Formats: sequence, structure tokens, C-alpha cells
Amino acid sequence: MPIRIFVDSDVIISSLISRTGAAFLLMHDARIDRFISDVSFAELKRVVGVLHLSLKDLQKLVETQCNVVTIGESKRDVKRMTEFTRDMNDAHIVLGASKAKVKFLVTYNLKHYRIEKIREDLRIIVLPPAFLLQYLRSVN
Repeated sequence: MPIRIFVDSDVIISSLISRTGAAFLLMHDARIDRFISDVSFAELKRVVGVLHLSLKDLQKLVETQCNVVTIGESKRDVKRMTEFTRDMNDAHIVLGASKAKVKFLVTYNLKHYRIEKIREDLRIIVLPPAFLLQYLRSVN
């Protein structure tokens, strides 16, 4: 049974930039069910434009490798998640992870999240891509 993870935007951008890093491997590992939110997808489209990356490559990656969970723009739900972040702009990530019922939230921005609180209250483990790949190697 695949492991359910929520992928922060920085991991997806990293996988588009380099085909040799942990983010790319994670985004193409068949043992993983990857989730992003509709809000994350909209954010990714803007970032791809700013970084002059391919929107077509992003759309293909999301269509073939990700499940998109709808969180919409519910300010009340997002505000409720600010207790789990140090950067309120990342509250929607925690909301998406919670709605997707994932085991892991994968990000390079560990400092943005209250990792212990997320683990204790939401039962979601926050870690970088390389740590998740290491975990996958240890369970197989």
C-alpha cells in the first residue's frame, strides 16, 4: 500500500529544476501517493512563471504524479492552522496535509513549521525529501 504524503511547493519546484535530487526521486517513486492542494497548485503556477520554468512540465507532473485535494480559500480553516506554522502563509499547507489524511508532510522549509505540534496534534510527520527516501529504503 503506497505511503500518503503531502508535498510542499518547494519540493515540487526543486524536482522541476533538477532530475538528480531527492525531490525528483520522491516525485517519481511508485511507492508514494503524493498530494498537493488546489491552493498549492495555484501558488506553483505563479512561482513557475517567476522562475521561468515550464508551466507545461508543472501541469504534467501534477496530473501524472499528484492528487489534488480541494481546500479552497476558506479563511477560517486556514486561520485555524496558523498555530502549526511560524509563517502564516504556510497554514494552507498544513490544512491540505490534514485534509488529505497523510502520514508525512515533505518540505525543505522545516523552520516554517511547528514540527512537534503537528506530530502530536495531527499525527503527521514533517521531514525533508531525503529523510523520507531514507525511511522508504529502511522499510523495504
